Amino acid sequence: MRFLILIFYLLFSGIVWADSLLGLPPLTMPADNLQTVEKIMLGKRLFNDKRLSADGSISCASCHQADKGFADGLKLAKGIKGQIGTRNAPTVMNAAFFKTFFVDGRSKSLEAQALAPFLNPIEHGLKNSQEIVNLLRDEPEYQQAFKIVFKINPDEITAAHIAKAIASFERTLIGGNSDFDRYYFGRDKTQLSDSAARGLRIFRRKGNCANCHEISWNNALFTDNRFYNIGVGSKALETVLDKLLQAQKQGKPITSLNLTPQQLSELGRFNVTGISSDIGKFKSPTLRNIALTAPYMHDGSMETLAEVIEYYNKGGNKNPFLDAAIFPLNFSLQEKQDLEAFLQSLNSE
Repeated sequence: MRFLILIFYLLFSGIVWADSLLGLPPLTMPADNLQTVEKIMLGKRLFNDKRLSADGSISCASCHQADKGFADGLKLAKGIKGQIGTRNAPTVMNAAFFKTFFVDGRSKSLEAQALAPFLNPIEHGLKNSQEIVNLLRDEPEYQQAFKIVFKINPDEITAAHIAKAIASFERTLIGGNSDFDRYYFGRDKTQLSDSAARGLRIFRRKGNCANCHEISWNNALFTDNRFYNIGVGSKALETVLDKLLQAQKQGKPITSLNLTPQQLSELGRFNVTGISSDIGKFKSPTLRNIALTAPYMHDGSMETLAEVIEYYNKGGNKNPFLDAAIFPLNFSLQEKQDLEAFLQSLNSE
């Protein structure tokens, strides 16, 4: 009976399993957070609840909107009191397949990622995880839901339970079975226009795009879950880079440099690892539903796909840590148009 209820909920809420969508690999669940329909529904409610912010104005769904590919359409994410962050809100679509989370990879699981925005002073602005717990313990409907899902009393609710519920909902945000999937994996050559089919060949060959946005023989996540310096935002570090490297060599903390919020943000993966070669590296994003998630890049600096293609065509912004795979591509106008047509084919059904 529970299985039938789960199927009914998934069908009529628009949620589907990854295994039923062409182009996606099998989806595995953590052993300590298996899916149930009740947990998914609780997570969805938490994901959409604006009360879980300091001023009652922001929910997870504020930055991850379904009609915008689970991004927000803004250059930089907006939090409580209208505050603007330093990075573009990435999509959470297909996050169930990611190996790390946030554009610098600072979280290693969906559960760890789920709580971080609540405690960010710009985003949800709550002071600590206990503040989140207290908000839920006093709400009768949440008390009942947590009791059903986790078999616990209100005073036993913890931040870990909240994270598990939100992560369970996020694992249902799955997108596949695009025109590309039906063309490539379904072997239906009618699914792509001639232009998009040419664009696919450019994507895999001349454009070198599949080097980071992988297409495997039986699935395509369009990300390799790795980190690269492609030059975006590197100009913000030009005046401080030598001082930064010198401070690192001397064992001095970054705080001694009085970097601006933007400069700190542009350090990227370096903020996680402390390795100088990681300066300016950011995770390669999935390209699924890319036509829905403008503006682009970790800083939202590019408004259109055409602008992104031209950036790569010119070879990015030069800097000491630019990845070797970024170089001028010498696309013709037709090749640029074909590549954009292909990217437009990646929207989920």
